[in-house]
Amino acid sequence: MNFVTTIQLVLRLLLARRGRSFLTILGIVIGVAGVIIIIALGAGAQSLVLGQVTNLGTNLLYIEPGTSNEHGPPAQIFGLVITTLTPEDVEALRDTSRVPHAVAVNASVQGASTITWRNRAVVTNFTATDYNYPKGVNFTMREGAFFTEQEDRGNASVIVLGSTVADELFAGTDVSPIGQVVKIKSTSQKEPGGIPLRVIGVINPRGSSFFQNQDDLVFIPLEIGQKQLLGIRYLRGIGIKVDSAEAVSSTEEDIKTLLKERHHIREDVDVDFVIRNQAEALSILSTITNALTLFLTAMAAIALVVGGIGILNIMLVTVAERTREIGLRKSVGADNAAIRNQFLLEAGTLTSLGGFIGIIVGIAVSYGAALGMRYLEYEWAFIISPTSVVLAVAVSILTGVIFGLYPAIKAAKLNPIDALRYE
Repeated sequence: MNFVTTIQLVLRLLLARRGRSFLTILGIVIGVAGVIIIIALGAGAQSLVLGQVTNLGTNLLYIEPGTSNEHGPPAQIFGLVITTLTPEDVEALRDTSRVPHAVAVNASVQGASTITWRNRAVVTNFTATDYNYPKGVNFTMREGAFFTEQEDRGNASVIVLGSTVADELFAGTDVSPIGQVVKIKSTSQKEPGGIPLRVIGVINPRGSSFFQNQDDLVFIPLEIGQKQLLGIRYLRGIGIKVDSAEAVSSTEEDIKTLLKERHHIREDVDVDFVIRNQAEALSILSTITNALTLFLTAMAAIALVVGGIGILNIMLVTVAERTREIGLRKSVGADNAAIRNQFLLEAGTLTSLGGFIGIIVGIAVSYGAALGMRYLEYEWAFIISPTSVVLAVAVSILTGVIFGLYPAIKAAKLNPIDALRYE
C-alpha cells in the first residue's frame, strides 16, 4: 500500500468515527490554543508596558516618601503618613551644582475630586503640580496651554483638563472648555461648593499608563491642591527628568546624598524616601511577564500531555477493535512496517488536525483579547509569534508520534493467525 492510499484510508477511518476523533483531539486543541494565547498575551503585555514606559521616558526618576528597605518606614502605615518630602527639597534638587544632570524637577500631590460645571459633575483624580511638569512627562495640548511659572508661583486659579474630563463635562455643547470656570473640591470635603478655577488647557488623549487612565485627570497649581483641597504642607512625590539615560545612576546617587544631608540621615537603613527608576521598573515588569508567560505555557503544555495520553488510550482501543482487520491485512501480504506506519499515521493525523484547529482557536482568541483591551483603551498589540505557531505544530505532531508509537508497534507485532481468531 503506497503513502497516498494509506492517507486516504486513514482519513476514511477518522471520518467514520467523527465523534470519537473530535473528543480524542480536544486535549491537543486546548493545549496548542493555550500555548499560542499565552505567548500572544505575554507579548502584548510586554509591548504595552514598553510603550507606556517609553511614553513616560526611561530617563525619569520619581521620589516618594518612605522606603523600600525593610528597616525604613513605608509611605503610610496604620494611618500614619510619612511627611518628610517638602517643597524645600524640590528647590534644593533644582540646584544644578548638586544635581547637574537634572533638567526638570517637579513636585506633586494627588487626590480624588469632583469637578462641576453648570449642572454637570465629573468625579476624577487631580494632580497638583508645578510649571515644570510638562518638561518631565511627554504630552501635547489639544487646546490652550499648561500653567506657566508665573501662574504657578502666583497660585493662579487655573486648571488643565484631561481629554476625558473635558469631553464628559462639555459633551453635547458647542462651548469651548477654554475660559470656562469650573469648580473643584476634594471628595473628602463634605461642604458643598468648591474652588472656582478657570480652564486654560486641555491635554491631548494619552491613553492608559500602568493601568491608570491618563486622560481622566486634571492638573492644578501645587499650592491650591496642597493647602486648599488637601490641607497639607508635605509632598507625595517629586519627579526628576535626567538629561540622558546614561546619567540616571549617577543622578540617583546625587539625589540620595543631597536628601540624606537635608533630612539629617547618616545610615542607609534610616532613609525616609525611595527613588523609583523607570528603567528598573521596566526590567522588573519584563522579568515578571516572562516568568508568568513561561509558567502559564508550562500549564498549557500539560494539556498537550493529557491530550497525548488520550491519543494513546484511543489508539490502544482502536488496535483492539481492529485486530481482525490487522490479521486479514497481514494474511494478504502486509508487513509489520505497513501496519505500524498506518497506525502511526492515524495518530499523527489526529494530533496534526488538533494542532491546526488549536492554532485557529488560539489566533482567534488572542485577536479577541486584543480587541477587548483596546476597547478598554489600552494600547494592546495583537502579536502572534511565528515561533509559537511552528512550535505548536511541531509539538502536536511529535505528540502523535510519541504517544502513537506504542499502539502502532503493538498492532504491528500481532500474530496474523491469532488476530483472525480474535472475537
